[in-house]
Amino acid sequence: MKPKIRTPFFEIGTKNYIWGDAVLELAKAADEAAEKYDIDVLFKTPVVEIRRIAENTKNLIILAPYMDTLRPGRGMADILPEAVKDAGAKGVVVNHSEKPMTLPAIKATIERANELNMLVFACADTIAEAKAIAQLGPDIINPEPSELIGGAAGKVSDMSYVKESIIAIKEINPNILVEQAAGITTGQQVYDFIMAGSEAAGAASGILNAEDPIAKMYEMVEATRRAADDLKKLGKL
Repeated sequence: MKPKIRTPFFEIGTKNYIWGDAVLELAKAADEAAEKYDIDVLFKTPVVEIRRIAENTKNLIILAPYMDTLRPGRGMADILPEAVKDAGAKGVVVNHSEKPMTLPAIKATIERANELNMLVFACADTIAEAKAIAQLGPDIINPEPSELIGGAAGKVSDMSYVKESIIAIKEINPNILVEQAAGITTGQQVYDFIMAGSEAAGAASGILNAEDPIAKMYEMVEATRRAADDLKKLGKL
């Protein structure tokens, strides 16, 4: 069976900001934060780092940034789904703006992931694209405008976009979890998005470009815990 994700959760992406021992250091810190705050933390990391992180952490839900759809046998330089899973990945990312995919490719990857009981974390650039991808049944959709990714714009999605994207996705498939992540740089933004109805928040550049990435990551995971506690008080969780 696929891993069951508790909401709200927090997602960390390393992209290629760090590698090797630096990725492992962040993963271990994220593992400790997940345990301390009792929050599910999704950790996206380059394929070559998956096994070492899986062997040195116990609380993270590790996601591969991409995989191909070939099957065991012939093939050269492709990322085999079975190998990704055996390395320790619990899921895979599809259609990130820095690794865009066609709808047929997204569909094929979702089908292969489902065969292996792997989670599918799908990214969408627009609400229209999010609605199209929702028809394919991924487990999570992150509807993030590409111009906000990486922090270059210096801003995050406005609340009207957050609420509109959640409604659009849930109308198609209420079982899909919806995350907001583009441009997040503070714990308060994490808290605000979750309180506005998002089931998760996440960050990559907002953590890795911070003066102290580990402290920033802790700030955001703590904000997720705080939002979870406040949602319980309000009877919304």
